[in-house]
Formats: sequence, structure tokens, C-alpha cells
Amino acid sequence: MWLKPEEILLKNAFKLWVTEKDNEYFVLQRRRGYGEGGGGLTGLLVGTLDTVLDSTSKVAPYRILHHTPDSQVYWSIACGVTKEEIVQHWDWLQQNIMRTLSVFDSSEDVTSFVQGKIRGLIAEEGKTCLVQEDDPEKFREAHLRFEKWFELPPGEKLVTYYSCSYWKGKVPCQGWLYLSTNFLCFYSYLLGAEVKLVISWDELWRLEKTSNVILTESIHVLAHGEDHYFSMLMHLNETFVIMEQLADYSIKRLFDKESFQREPALSDPLQITKRGLEANAKSEQFRTFFRLPKEENLLEVHESFLWVPFSHFNTLGKICLSENYLCFASQDGSQCHVIIPMREVVNVEKPDSSSRALTVCVRGKRALRFSEVRDYQRLANTIRSRCGINASPQHSASSEAIRGECQSLINHFEDNPEDVTLMVGQKDSSKAVSTEALMTVFHPQDVENLDPKMAMNILTSVLLLYAKEEEAFWLLVAVCERMLPDYFNRRIIGALVDQAVFEDLIRENLPQLVEHMTDLSFFSSVSLSWFLTLFISVLPIESAVNVVDCFFYDGIKAILQLGLAVLDYNMEALISCHDDAEAVTILNKFFDSVTNKDSPLPPTVQQASVGNNDKASHISVDISELIREAYEKYGNIRSEEVESSRKRNKLYVIQTLEDTTKQNVIRVVSQDVRFSASQLDELYNLFKRQHFLSCYWTMNSPALLHHDPSLAYLEQYQLGFQQFSMLFSLLEPWAFCSIKSTLSLWVFRLIDENQDGLINFKEFCCALDTLYTGSFTNKLKFLFKLHLPPAFTGSPLHLKEQRIQHFIPVTEDSSHLNRLTAFDLPEDGVIRKSPERGRGKVDLQAYLKQWQNEILKKEESIKDLPRINQTQFIQFSKTLYNIFHGDPEEELLYRAVAHVTSLLLRMEEVGRRLQEPSSPPESKKPANTTVGEESSTEESSTTPESSDTSSSHNSQDLSETEWSFSFEQVLASLLNEPAIVSFFERPVDIQTKLGQAKVAQLKSKTNK
Repeated sequence: MWLKPEEILLKNAFKLWVTEKDNEYFVLQRRRGYGEGGGGLTGLLVGTLDTVLDSTSKVAPYRILHHTPDSQVYWSIACGVTKEEIVQHWDWLQQNIMRTLSVFDSSEDVTSFVQGKIRGLIAEEGKTCLVQEDDPEKFREAHLRFEKWFELPPGEKLVTYYSCSYWKGKVPCQGWLYLSTNFLCFYSYLLGAEVKLVISWDELWRLEKTSNVILTESIHVLAHGEDHYFSMLMHLNETFVIMEQLADYSIKRLFDKESFQREPALSDPLQITKRGLEANAKSEQFRTFFRLPKEENLLEVHESFLWVPFSHFNTLGKICLSENYLCFASQDGSQCHVIIPMREVVNVEKPDSSSRALTVCVRGKRALRFSEVRDYQRLANTIRSRCGINASPQHSASSEAIRGECQSLINHFEDNPEDVTLMVGQKDSSKAVSTEALMTVFHPQDVENLDPKMAMNILTSVLLLYAKEEEAFWLLVAVCERMLPDYFNRRIIGALVDQAVFEDLIRENLPQLVEHMTDLSFFSSVSLSWFLTLFISVLPIESAVNVVDCFFYDGIKAILQLGLAVLDYNMEALISCHDDAEAVTILNKFFDSVTNKDSPLPPTVQQASVGNNDKASHISVDISELIREAYEKYGNIRSEEVESSRKRNKLYVIQTLEDTTKQNVIRVVSQDVRFSASQLDELYNLFKRQHFLSCYWTMNSPALLHHDPSLAYLEQYQLGFQQFSMLFSLLEPWAFCSIKSTLSLWVFRLIDENQDGLINFKEFCCALDTLYTGSFTNKLKFLFKLHLPPAFTGSPLHLKEQRIQHFIPVTEDSSHLNRLTAFDLPEDGVIRKSPERGRGKVDLQAYLKQWQNEILKKEESIKDLPRINQTQFIQFSKTLYNIFHGDPEEELLYRAVAHVTSLLLRMEEVGRRLQEPSSPPESKKPANTTVGEESSTEESSTTPESSDTSSSHNSQDLSETEWSFSFEQVLASLLNEPAIVSFFERPVDIQTKLGQAKVAQLKSKTNK
């Protein structure tokens, strides 16, 4: 690798380098302790020094220096991992540079020419390099170490790296933390002890900043049930933000496709940079603080003073600009914050250039005065430009303008809650709600993310009581997309995350309750309806509307505060209860007793839903007092803290859901296979990891389309042919299937029972179970079926036409053309395997029929198998040869197969002769016809199954020239060969295979 020329004063500093070659202008050196004569104490000391000092010599122990005869200064210009690499650089210098240097008169000209040439070479390499950083030279060296140490696929993009200590047990290891798009990596080398750690972001359960007595500040990572701590970071907060962004990116991309599709800026894994992640983190904080739509990004930040009329003084804060909003927040974030849509700005004035002030005029004859703005001229021009773009007719007709109108409505309601709190029962013809309006909101045409859930129905019905149809619809859009993200999808991930946040707040604010109830999962089950319906389902409607007001003003923080206040109000009763049912009864009675003294409804109507007996046992509580108490006691909860807790708990919630899916799949599959639970667990992890490996380095991976968490557990993770062939080649017991072999294709077609081009975990495990733990008969039956349709579809002479090397098989058997092969995808790329795929209408009859077929499914008898024709039998024999290749008894097994083949042919010949009198004399076939001749005549023939559908005369002609065998004949012949029987009955250690596959799985992707 060519290096940016750097000056070195002493070429043999500390005697760490040994000269291998030199001439008048260049020196090739080897790092002491590497190469020939390396190792020993010198190698340990030099290796440790290189790792601690982050020296490139650790992974590139060869270098080339440039010097001139009359100078003691040397310049490093190249380094190499291997001697072959550095020799190539040396030879290039000899052939292209040495002759030219002789024409220069001075050493300064020589050095300038060499430096210019090397910089030109680096610039050429940089055009095709993924490195796009401020200091590309340092980053190139770090990327070289990253590739050398961890051997990840070339498409893996290094984002950034940091020096830190990794705590392995009670001993810290000083090394380097590398953060890439898909992996967290650490490397350390101290006195011969090498520590290497590679964790994919989708495997993280916890990511948080911690501190204890030993470690003042550290980053805690939980993965695979193991705790990892990283400390001694120079920029711990910056490192944590990057790690948090990468983990969140991976979770959204691989597990939560709906929310990921709404963030196009992070769609391409190869374009992610440290700068982009930091900008994305700032934009997220900006949107969270001002509660803006996800489309808004932070563009500019300016410090300034804002004149606050009601306080009569200037408050210091920051002006934040996005595409459609101008926002201001005071320095502490609590005194004052302002949100102004750009379309509301009518003018920007600069009254006095000396004071660096701006006056922003908005509609309604209102103005805001900002002073002491450092770059006030640029800010004024930016605001004018944004306002001019937003005010154009073209923009006003776009979808962004429609969304902006919705946001204006929401902002108005947030600033004027009295406009939202209309009286229940007020007769206003403009607010009349019809059934058609309700159905329109439940089945919107413009927003696909809204699913008709019961909780959404309750919330929608309340919104329709207080707003017009269109206003209620856009309010619901704001709730689902921005204020309660991921609440109303199929797995209600957002609600589960907020419940985890609620549990953290209970531990922090209600320690007495935590001491009495160590298991807080009870509160999660009880509070689910609180979050999904904003307390509407538990509180009387006249009280619940006040909670909805607070929610539109303060977001999810208001719900969290009210939940804490409810538990605090009932603290003594909850501590004294003996079981969960009693606690639920206490909370239900409390909610029934909540009233609203400001409600226009008569008391009899307010108390209609509350039984008189229950009402007497609980003192009534006014909702206004309850909300006031919630804000007084728990008003210190900040939106930024809630959002940070959401990110931290989202990892745990999603991994818990994934673990539940795994346990359910293992429980179902374990009933049909003989693998142990631990082996199935490892198999599932390999299967799932293979699915993700096809998604890591591509922007729109088809494998991502196959993943649908809404489907049944077995169908959530499925493999196409490419992924299956890689994994099966690592796990199959006899090493007879390479990644691109035709046998892999036939196995794929055989175990794909529903012929949808995808293999689920159960189908995969059943095939491996047959090969590992099945009887001799079952293993042979599997191999026999491997050479029958739908697995084997034609002559092996035409395998090149199947284009296996491109994974695009051509189905030669016309009777199977109507079947979806492993690679025939619809135009949209989505394989609609189940009635739920593509949000279609669920066909219950199809499910019932499928379940009935599985229940009535019986063990396949060997008599049910069709006969194998000569083409298929020839290929069957070749498969046996492939299986036996490399075995210690390979020669004996080959002779056994040859003996069986000749025996079967003689049996078929005898049977044919017995049938000769009934056959026409002109169609007799010579008895001495060889297998090769019969194979050549078979090229134009069809399989027994396809011949049944062909014309009658073709069937008669082919039936008399073909020979075939039944499975009973093949089985009986092979049972007479003890060598073959013992080979297939020989146990294979699945545990060893699993361990090897775990190590080789990522390398197989690297070497692809």
C-alpha cells in the first residue's frame, strides 16, 4: 500500500527494522520479529509495542523508504502485509522511477518528484476506495489493520475507530475498538496474548453507559449472554453516540422494516460515515426536543438572544433551522422554546447592523426579535430562501405542503389546548360524525401504516368527537407516525418499548413499590392499555379527554408522568395486596372513581358507568388534581431522557421478541427431529445469521423482503437458494455438496415442500436430521428422491444450461414449469407465500386445509416411490461416488458401487428377456448395449412421470427402449454391501460440524 510520504529522522530507530534491499534512492526494510527469524521475545515485545502505539507495522511489517545520498532524512512511501506485496512495489519503483531520477541535478528535485508520484498513485487508488474521511491517510492505515485482523468481507465498511481498554474478566486489555457498518470489533495484543472480538450489531441486547467503583465511565455491551465493558476512551460520549446510531440502524434495517423505510438517508450501508451518523444523531435530538416530523433535519444552529415579552428580558438560546421550521430554545431548555413554520414567516428585517439583530415577522401581525446573532446576514438569507421556496405554487401543491398543513393544525392545538377541549355532547353540525367518516379513517387510502387495531379505534372515535373528519384523520396520522412511533404495527414494538421505559422510571421514582414487587412485569401487563389508548379505555371519557389534551401538548412524557402518579396515589394499597388480581382490582376501582368537575355532563351521566357499591368504597379523585400532582412530582422527566431510554430499551425488547420466536420455532421443530434443544438452538442461530449475511452489504436485499414478523414463527426467517447452498455446504455430513453444485440445487428443490422457492427452518432441520440421525433406509431414500422430480429435472449432460454458476436454474421438465422455482420472483420481488403476505385478505379456508393436510400426513412408504430411469440412475451412481470421495475406504466403496450397478443392470436385462415374446421384434434392443449408449439415447426421452402426460405413441416407443429400477431393488442390492451399509450407519458428530460452521460461516462469505 502506498503511503503519504512522511519524514523519518532515524532509519534504524531502536533497531526495530532490518534492511532487506537497498539502492541509491530506496530502502526495503522488514520489521524485527516478523518474517524469517521472527518470533521469540523480540517478536513479543515488538508486537506489543506496535499494538499499543497503533503502528501500521503490526499488520504491515514491510516498508519502503526513500532517501538521497547527501541527506540523512528518510521518507516512508509504502508498506506491505506480505513480502510479495512489498516486492511488487519495489519492482514498480525500479522499472518506472529509477531511470527518471538520474536526470535530476539536486536531491530536492528528486524528493519532490518521488513525493509527487506517490501522491498521484494514492489519489488514483482513492477514486475506487470506500474511505471518505477528513484524514484519509490515517484512515487507510486503520482500514488496512481492520481488514487484516478480522478478515471480514471486502464490502464491510469501517466507520471509525478508537483506542480503549476492554475488560476481559478483571484484567483490562489495551487495544483498538473498530466500529463498522455491521460489526463491533476489538483487537489487542499484549506480550503474545491476542484478544479478538467480533460482535454484529443485530446481536446486541444492551448498549449503555455505566460507571462503578473500578470503572469511572465505560460502555456496557450485552451480547450472547456475555457482558463486555469498554473504558479509557478519550471521547466516550462521541463513541457511544456512534455505537448507538449503528445499533439502531441495524435494528431498523433488519428487524423493523416499516420504520427503516421512512429513513432513506440511511438506506445504503456502503454510504454510512461517521459524519453522517453524527449529523443524524443531532437531527434526532432536534426532532425529539421540538417534536417535529421525521422528515425534518437540522441544517443550521445559531446562538442568539430572544426578547421574551411576558418576562421583559432577553433570554440566551439557540436558533435551529430545518427544511420547514425555525425553532428557538433557551439555554436551559425550559424557560422558552418557539416553533415557527417557515410558511408563516412573511418578512425578515435587519433593523440595526451594529447590534446584529433580526426581526422575524409572522402572520397575524406578530414578530420575534433575535439579537446578537453572529452570522445574522447568512441566517436572514437562509430564512428568506426557505420562505420563498415554501411559498411557491409548486410546493404548496405537493405532499410536503399537505403534511405541513397537518403540522400547522397540530401546533395550533399544542399552543391552544382550549381549542381542542370541546365540550362532550356539544351540538355542532360541523362536528357531526358519520359512519362513513369513521370507516374512512379506519381504512385510509393515503397512509398504509395505519392498521385497524382496537386501540386505534378507541382513539379515533374520541378524535372524531372533537374534530372534523379530515382534521381527525391527520391528527391520527401525527399520533401514529410521530408521537407514538411503532405503536400500531403488528408487534406493537413502540408500546413495549415505552413499557420498558415506564419500568425504569418506576425503579427510579418509586423505590418502595420496587422493594415490595421485585417483578415489575405485572405493571407492564396492566399498563399496556394505558399507553395504547392514552388512558381512554380505563378512565371515564369525560376525564380521559383531559389526558389526551396533555398528551398532545407534552407527548409520551405526559402519559409516563400520569402513570407514575396513579401508582404513587395507590402506593399503600398496592403494597398491602397479596396477588396480582387484587392489585388489578384496586387500580380499576381507582380509575372508576376519577371524575372531572369541569365536565358539562350532569353527575348522573358521569357516574353511569360506576356501580354504586364500588363508588362508595373509593374516594373520588378529580382528574385536574391528578394531572397537577403528576406534573409537580414528576415534571422533571425530560423528553431527551425518555428518547434515550427508548433507544436503550428498544434493543432489549426486539431481542426478547426474537428470542421468543426462536423458542417457539425450536419447540415446534423438536417434535419432528432427533436433535437436542441445544443443537437446535445453534442451528437456528446459524440459519438466522445466514439470512442476515445476505442483507449486510446490499441496499435492497431480496432476503429482507422474505422476512415478515407478522407471519407464523416458522416462516419469519427463510433462505433462498444462494443462502441455503452456503449453509448446507457447511453442515451436510459427507461434504458432497459444494456451494454452486447441482446437488445443492436438487436438495433445495427436494426439501422445498410447498415449492415457493424458500426454505424455512423446519424443512432445513428435517433434511439434516435425515442425513445425520436417519436409518440406512431413510438416508438412501433421501438420496433416491434427490434424483427424481421435482429435485432432478433433466439430463446431467445439460447441467451447464441450468447456469448454476449464476444461481439461475432452467427447469427442463415441462410438467414443472408452472411451479415457482427457487429464483422466479414476482415483479415486486416479494414472494407471497401466505394469505397475509402483501396485506391481503386472510384466507382461513386455505390455512385450515393446510393444517388438515399436515395432520393427515402419513409416513411415505417405499412402495410409493416411483421407479428411477437410466439417466437418473447414472446420476445416482455419480452422487454415491461423490459422497465416498476422500473416505479412508474410498476404493472399497467404489468397488461396492460398481458391483451393485452391474448387478442391477444384469437383473434388468434378465427381466427384459423374460418379456421379449410379448414385444414387437423390430423394437428389440441388443442385450450388450452399454450404459453410455443407453445414456445417449436417453437424451431425448422424458422421465416416467412426464411420459404419462405425453402422447400415446411416444409413450410406447420410449417404454421399450428405457430400463428403470424401483427403490426396493436398489435398497436390496446396497444392503448386500457391508462397506456401504457401515458407511451410512457410521455416526457423524453434529456438534463438531456446528462448531466448524460457526467459525467458517463468515469466512465463506469473505471467500465467495
